[in-house]
Order: sequence, then C-alpha cells, then structure tokens
Amino acid sequence: MVRATVLVSVLLASMAVAPGAVPGAAADTGCGERKLRVPGAVRSVAVCLPDLTTAGTVPRGLTDPADWAGLEAPGTVNPSGVPGIQIDGHFPDSSTTNPTHGWNQDSQFVIRLPERWNGGLVVSGPPAVREQYANDRIIGDHVLARGYAFAATDKGNTGPTVYTDGRRPGDAIQEWHLRVAQLTQAAKRVAAQKYGREPRYTYAAGLSAGGYLVRGQLERFPWLYSGGVDWNALFFAPKGPSLLTTLPPALRAYPRYAAGKPGAHEEMLAAGYPAGSEPLWGYHHKNLWDFLQRIVREELDPSYDGAREAGTPFCAEGTGAGCDTDYEYGSRPREVREAVRRVSLTGRIHRPLISVHGTLDALVPISKYGDVYAEMVRKAGRGELHRYYRVPGGTHTDGLSGAFPGLVRPMLPDFLTAFDRLVAWTQRGVRPE
Repeated sequence: MVRATVLVSVLLASMAVAPGAVPGAAADTGCGERKLRVPGAVRSVAVCLPDLTTAGTVPRGLTDPADWAGLEAPGTVNPSGVPGIQIDGHFPDSSTTNPTHGWNQDSQFVIRLPERWNGGLVVSGPPAVREQYANDRIIGDHVLARGYAFAATDKGNTGPTVYTDGRRPGDAIQEWHLRVAQLTQAAKRVAAQKYGREPRYTYAAGLSAGGYLVRGQLERFPWLYSGGVDWNALFFAPKGPSLLTTLPPALRAYPRYAAGKPGAHEEMLAAGYPAGSEPLWGYHHKNLWDFLQRIVREELDPSYDGAREAGTPFCAEGTGAGCDTDYEYGSRPREVREAVRRVSLTGRIHRPLISVHGTLDALVPISKYGDVYAEMVRKAGRGELHRYYRVPGGTHTDGLSGAFPGLVRPMLPDFLTAFDRLVAWTQRGVRPE
C-alpha cells in the first residue's frame, strides 16, 4: 500500500494543463468552465452542456456509443436533462492504445460536474479493455441524475494489445488501479474548484474489470472513498481462481460439448460454468473466452507462447506448443504466480462494499468469482464491511437479455438498488440486509 501511495503521488506530480479541442465540443461558455484545471493532466478541455447524460453528449460527440455497446438491455430508458460541465483530457502516459478524440493517448478521462450537485462523487473504470465512456449508460447517466459528479478513466491502456503496456508481466493491469486512484484525487480537486469544497462522499463503482477495480481501490486506497459497488467483478488470486484457471477448461470442453461428446458437459460444470447457462456458452466461446484468455495470459505469462503475442486464436485442444486452449496455470513457473500475485485481491477491504453477481454469469462464473471473494472478505475479518447479493438469472452483461429473453435477467436495476443501499449505509447508517 505504501508503494502504491508513492506511485500515485508521482502520477499526480505534474500540474501542467495544455489547451486542446474535443471534436464535437460546442463553444458554450458562462458556467465557469474556463476556470477549471485538472491537477496532473497534460490536456483538459472543459465545455458547458445543457445535458451531461448520454441524451446530450451523443449528439455533440462527447461520448462514444461503441464504448458501451452490449452492456445494457435493449430498450433501457435512462434519465436525462442534467446541465453542467464536462471535462475531457488525459494524464501523462507513454502508451498510446486509446485513439479517442484523435489524441492517440492513454490515461484519458472524463469528468462531469452537474449544476445541481449533491456533494458526492462517483468514479469508475471500464469493463474489459474498453475506454473511458464505457460506463456512461450503465452508471454515469444514473448517478448524474441523482446529483453526483461522475468521473471515469480508460484505466491507462485499452484494446486488444493492453499487454504491450509496461515492462514486467502484470504492469498493465497494475496500472489500472493507479489510474483510478489518480483520477479520484484529481476529480475531488476539480469538484472543489467548481463547488468550493471537495466531495463529502466518494464512491467507486464498476462492472467486470471495473468491479475488480472497485475492490482493489477499497483494499489499496481506502482513504479516497466512502464505499463501493461492484457488479460481476473480475478476480485474481495467486492460487486461483482467475481467468487463467477458468477459461482454459471452457475452451477445451465447449467444442466437445457442442459436438455432443460425452463428459464435456460435466467438465464445463466442474469448471464453474453454472447449470442453466448452457444457452450462453456458444456466444461466450465465439466472442469472449478465447479473446480474453489470450490477452490476459499474454499480460501475466508472456513466455508461454514464446515470441508470439497473445497466442493463436481458437487453437484446437491438443495443439500444445503455446496453444492457449491447452494452458495449465498450475504447471507454469513460479514467476507466473508472482505476476498474478501483483494484481491479486486480498479481501482486506477498509470501506463498505456491496457486490452483486449474476447466477448465470458465463464469463466469470459466480461460484469461482463472487462466492470466492465474499468468503475471502469474511476470512480477512472484514465481513461487516461487505454485503453480497446473488442475482438469479443475471449474466455478465445485460445486453444478452435481448438475445436470450426469458433466460437472462437484466441486472442494472439490481446494481442501482445496491448503489442506493450503499448510500443509505454510508450516509445514514442504514445497514443493508
């Protein structure tokens, strides 16, 4: 924790702010946007908007619908009509995987400051390897409508080659935690510039990799937050589980399951993929399991496939020679486990945390992820700070509810209920059941 604190201080050391332009930003003035400076940012561009929600930012090119594609249920209706200031920018960073605004620069962020502020701040990192606007629909619109300032980061690297960022295995993922903490500190100072005082309450919130970061912030940087809400959160532990232990069995067994071969279904269930989620397996095999296994493995165990980067897509079981389908985490050298340890969670949270996890999650199965972390928190003696809700019918992203009606239950309402319970817990002392 001490080392992480020093690193965040270094990341915040620069106070330079350079002028820039955000494509699509209108030249609105008159709400104090020109006075705002983001501490540590190389570039920050502020603009007054009649509506900070996606209803207002989409027409102006101040968000990116591709960034949240597939994360919400079809037909979701969000609140709108929240005037205020939006600030886009980026912190110093040597990596360039994020092309947003034509900046080709990582560590991009967005900060939104509503005109009618309730004194709070919500900070988030994106799921998977998406960019800073990924949470605009599932988190940003809703908390802005409640009066919170909202800040989001690309977490320092994006896209299918995040593993190229950093010098050591695990560096790219380790940076995620630092960038969220960096933005949280900066956003608090920006809020103080705008409103005359720093936020009284600050919450971390996120889905998937963003949920993993919520947990990490409350373990590593708890002084920055009042609490957090995680949703279908990713998880790493040196002995497992992690994507390196749960995805390879699925990559091996699913093709045999799809072909009707005996024993394959039992292998999938043994790997943690829940009974009842079978209709979701084909989608995940085609779109997520292979892709995420290869890039996470390349980030944490690059020597497995030698000079190749992120292996061979959909290599067949039994190929060997660096095929990620054949990957066996338990047989890898000790330095691989050490790399995983660098990015692992401990359960030692220091602020209230509410976790929600879908029982039909076919990417991070609940028995290997949500259940395991809840038990880890309990064993760490922090059970009084944690509430854990298993959501029947929920799967990893709500977008699948349209393709699987009657099977998948959208979890956004459960997430928002959890957020409201966290607020009641931290602001009024009402402990959730």
